[in-house]
Amino acid sequence: MYISRFLEEQVRYASRYYPVVLVSGQRQVGKSTMLNHIKEPQRAYVTLDDANARRLAETDPQLFFETYGTLLLIDEVQRVPSLLLEIKNIVDEKMRNGEDCNGIMWLTGSQRFSLMKGVTESLAGRIAVLEMSGLSTAELENRPSYIFNPQLDAIKDLVKHDTGKNVHQIYQRIFKGSMPLVNVTDIDRDRYYTDYVNTYLERDVQQLAQVGKMDQFYDFLVYMASITAQELNYSEIAKRIGITSPTAKAWVTILRASGTIFILHPYSNNISNRLVKIPKVYFMDTGLAAYLLRWPTAQTIENGAMDGAFLETYVVSEIVKSFQNNGKPADIFYYRDIDRKELDLVMVDGSSIYPIEIKKNALPTDADKNFDVLSKFKLDVQAGIVLCMTKTLVPLSRKAWLCPISAL
Repeated sequence: MYISRFLEEQVRYASRYYPVVLVSGQRQVGKSTMLNHIKEPQRAYVTLDDANARRLAETDPQLFFETYGTLLLIDEVQRVPSLLLEIKNIVDEKMRNGEDCNGIMWLTGSQRFSLMKGVTESLAGRIAVLEMSGLSTAELENRPSYIFNPQLDAIKDLVKHDTGKNVHQIYQRIFKGSMPLVNVTDIDRDRYYTDYVNTYLERDVQQLAQVGKMDQFYDFLVYMASITAQELNYSEIAKRIGITSPTAKAWVTILRASGTIFILHPYSNNISNRLVKIPKVYFMDTGLAAYLLRWPTAQTIENGAMDGAFLETYVVSEIVKSFQNNGKPADIFYYRDIDRKELDLVMVDGSSIYPIEIKKNALPTDADKNFDVLSKFKLDVQAGIVLCMTKTLVPLSRKAWLCPISAL
C-alpha cells in the first residue's frame, strides 16, 4: 500500500524550475518509492546499488547516460558522486542548445556528506535539494499538509483536522516509528530495525574513513539515542564511548548528514551573554531510538524515565517534518540561560517571537512561567503555545494556549 507523501508536490514544483531535483534523507524513508510513484512513464529508473550500473557510471559516465537516457531517476546517487559532473555537462549542453531541461534528472541520496560537496561544486544553480524524513502523522492520517505556525489563527486551522489521539495512542506511534515499511505492512518491528541498523552500519558507515570499529560506532549510536532531547556535549560522548572529541564531532556529523538526527540550536541575537550556547539533539525516527534503547513496548516508554524525552522528540520531529514536507528549512530554536530558565522551542517571525512548551499532562500548571524571558530580545512576545495532551485548543492564560499534540 502506498501512502501519498506531501513532498510529491514539492518535487513537481521544483521540476518546473530546476534541471535536477535531489531528494535526500535517511535510508528507507520512501524516497525512491515516492519518485517511482509519481514519475512519468517515459522516465527511466536506475539504482546505483546495482553493481553493473554502478561500474558503468564510474568507468564511463557518458555511456551510462547513452544507455539509460537523460530523462532519468537515479537512485542512491551518492554511490558514484563523480556522476554529478557528467550531469552538469548534460544540463549545460542542453541549455546551450536552447532545450527545456527542467526536471530531467531526479536523484535520491541517503548520505548528504558524500553528496553535497559534489552538488555545490558541480550543480550550483541547477539543482533543488529536498529533505525527506519518515512518514509524518499527518501523512499517515491523510490530513492536510501544514507548516507548523505558532500564530493563533494557524493553530486553529491545524486543530480543525485533529484526530483526537489519546496519550496511549501517541506513545504507540512513538514506539512504532515513522518508517513506511513498518507502518504499511505487518513486518515484525524489531526484525525490521535489526536489519535497518545492520544495513546502515555495513553499507553506509563502514565506507567512511572517520569510522573504525563498527562495534564502537554502534555503542555511539545507542548512546545518542539515550540523549535524545538533551544537550549535545561532545566531551561527554567521547568519555562515554572511549573516543576523542573530534571523533565524536565527526560521528555526530555522520548521523546528522544521513538524516538520523536533527540538531536544534539555541536562540540568540547577540543581546545577552547569559544564554546557553550548546545545541540539543533529536532522533528523527522515535521507533529507531526506542529500538536502540531496547524499550520493549509503548507502555514501557510511556511509564519510563524517558517518557518526556521521547514525547519531546516526537513533537520536534513532527514539526521538522512539517517544514521539510513543504520544502522549507526548519526555522526553530530552543531557549536556555545560565539561570536554568528554559523554553522547549522558540520561533521568530519578523519582529514577533513565540514561546512553545511541550508537556505530557492534559492540564499542565505553570507551563507558561518562563514565557516572559523572551522580552529581553526586544521583540514582540506573542501568546505562546503549550503542546500537551489537552483534547481541545483552550487558553491557559492571557499569554498562552493549550494545544493538543494529536493535532501535529
